[in-house]
Amino acid sequence: MILLVLAVLGSLGFGRVDIPFTTVLKILGSAILPLDQDWSVTAYSVVMDVRLPRIMAGVLVGAALSISGASFQGVFQNPLVSPHILGVASGAGFGAGLAILLFDNLLIIHLISFLFGLASVGMTYALSRVYKTTPILMLVLSGIVVGSLFSALTSFLKYIADPMNKMPAIVFWLLGSLNHVSARDLLITAPIFAGCIVALLMVRWQINLLAMGEEDAKSLGVNTERLKTLIIVSATVATASAVCISGIIGWIGIMIPHIGRLIVGPDHKYLLPISMLIGAAYLVTVDTIARTALVTEIPIGILTAIFGAPVFALLLRKTQRSG
Repeated sequence: MILLVLAVLGSLGFGRVDIPFTTVLKILGSAILPLDQDWSVTAYSVVMDVRLPRIMAGVLVGAALSISGASFQGVFQNPLVSPHILGVASGAGFGAGLAILLFDNLLIIHLISFLFGLASVGMTYALSRVYKTTPILMLVLSGIVVGSLFSALTSFLKYIADPMNKMPAIVFWLLGSLNHVSARDLLITAPIFAGCIVALLMVRWQINLLAMGEEDAKSLGVNTERLKTLIIVSATVATASAVCISGIIGWIGIMIPHIGRLIVGPDHKYLLPISMLIGAAYLVTVDTIARTALVTEIPIGILTAIFGAPVFALLLRKTQRSG
């Protein structure tokens, strides 16, 4: 929690216009307490209107992707599973590309992206149903099929898009960015994020039972189909909400839960909260680097892949040595 607070406060003050730490605290405090204004109008606008919505979006997206990744890894009993395993990222990416091609309204783009993300997971779930049950292997295979279908459709959109305007917009969106997030987007998506995260935290101890295997969980009296559905729906809606406002940001849902396991172990009762906090702090930090490292903004998805791949490799080697 301390790490997250420091990341947020540091990001509020750091950027093209550097704002002292004390000034940031005063500006934030002025929203609650009547303080004497000894800061410029520009500083206030930069902190409250530009950086704060973007950083809050980074907190929500990072927390949602991390807790969804940890939940999916427990449900699927596979440490290499990401929040995008059921095709939500590919579906949401296709929806965003289609909306960019047909419309020029950011709210419509977010809405269509969210709906296609949910639709893709609905297709995955329907395809995987076998005799009123949903085996884990069938879910994974169905997710691969649906994800590949929407990836191909997205490639087709890029092929027919205007190469001067539409195609760069589609490509940049697919690489991930918090550049266009507004306070209105947060008002719409924050309750969705909160509801999904709370639902996952409430059943986090039961994920330990699913991680032991469905047969063992059933023998302990757990309704595995109902529990899997609740976890998958909550994690999927959280991931779709993240993708619709930030684009596709990879590696967070795979890497952060492994870092959490090094700190608190495999118990999901502690793993989900710690993954959520680390993921939020991590994405806020990476977004700060993305908007300040170069003259032009770097897409977040590029940086998370550059940072995530070597870190994950080091974690893998450490796990090998420890057995």
